[in-house]
Amino acid sequence: MQDDLQEDYAAAGFGGRLTFGKRPVLLIVDVVMAYLKPASPLYAGVEVALASNERLAAAARDAGVPVIFTNVVYEPGGADGGMFFRKVPALRAFTRGSPDGAFPDTLQPRANEMVISKQYPSAFFGTSLASTLHAMGVDTVMVTGFSTSGCVRATALDALCHGFAPFVIREACGDRDARPHEQNLFDMAAKMAEVVSEKDAIALMQKGYSHG
Repeated sequence: MQDDLQEDYAAAGFGGRLTFGKRPVLLIVDVVMAYLKPASPLYAGVEVALASNERLAAAARDAGVPVIFTNVVYEPGGADGGMFFRKVPALRAFTRGSPDGAFPDTLQPRANEMVISKQYPSAFFGTSLASTLHAMGVDTVMVTGFSTSGCVRATALDALCHGFAPFVIREACGDRDARPHEQNLFDMAAKMAEVVSEKDAIALMQKGYSHG
């Protein structure tokens, strides 16, 4: 069935290839405790993806590839979250100061690494991310994080729309269930991004890119 689906999409003209550029960044989307604490309503059982992000962050730092983190922060009551906050009441977990919004101890931004705080699914919507990346000369955005069907997908799509080549790293993304995870990876690969393995992503970063 999966082969038939791949063939159908390919025959229809989906699945063109994007080229990995010369100035990539690693964008780690919302890898925070709300998705990692079993007591949290947003817990997604994504510890394996966390471990992949830890390895990717280490590889990026070793290769001189910038690492950018995102988190979600709302003012009390969520007025700055608009309709999204109304649609997903569990987003109360990200009220400013909540421990659920903290980064895990094993994957903390360094002092020289950017943290983009957002209120909506895409890391680009309502933030300075696009203009910052353009100023840095970035051409490729490697996207990881939680959840695959939500903020990862929205971020990959907006990366494409802003003129960056999105490369979504399969093992470093996670969702509440394997079905939306796999379905969205398939759809992203067909329409908006390259979906690559952790191993291939690390090999691409190790090519020796410079961000001087």
